[in-house]
Amino acid sequence: MTARANRWLEDVALQGEVAGGRRDASKRSVTVNRLESPLGWLRARGHVTERQYSAGEKLRCDWERAQLGSRITMRWDAMPASRDRSRSSAPDLGAGALDAKRRFEEALIEAGPGLGDILWRIACAGEGMRDAETALGWPARSGKLVLTLALDRVADYYRIK
Repeated sequence: MTARANRWLEDVALQGEVAGGRRDASKRSVTVNRLESPLGWLRARGHVTERQYSAGEKLRCDWERAQLGSRITMRWDAMPASRDRSRSSAPDLGAGALDAKRRFEEALIEAGPGLGDILWRIACAGEGMRDAETALGWPARSGKLVLTLALDRVADYYRIK
């Protein structure tokens, strides 16, 4: 394994402390790739199919192309020449970004009411399943079923076989 790959991986002890420099045999540990997306994690463990994963990745790609994420840096583009405050401060999107925004919005509509929330949180925002379920006020282990339904509908929208 390369040094770069080692930096990506983090050994996380799930229970207990290391006693006397040795791990207790009754305790578990797991290697976690912190750069893996929640959707990729679900696919790697067989909780979503390849078709569902592709639909989620396509949705995330459209979300990023449409520049729908929050800005975390200052805008460095030039200020408008006029001081007319009636102008919108929305970013000037190109044709590709507008198409991506349209596809993203249509895909969420296709997912259905109530399903877009979990879909956006997991596929686009990168929240973990537990965090998404908590934020939505859902019971534990209910998000996976709802997410798979939403991903199937989005896969139909994108015509993924």
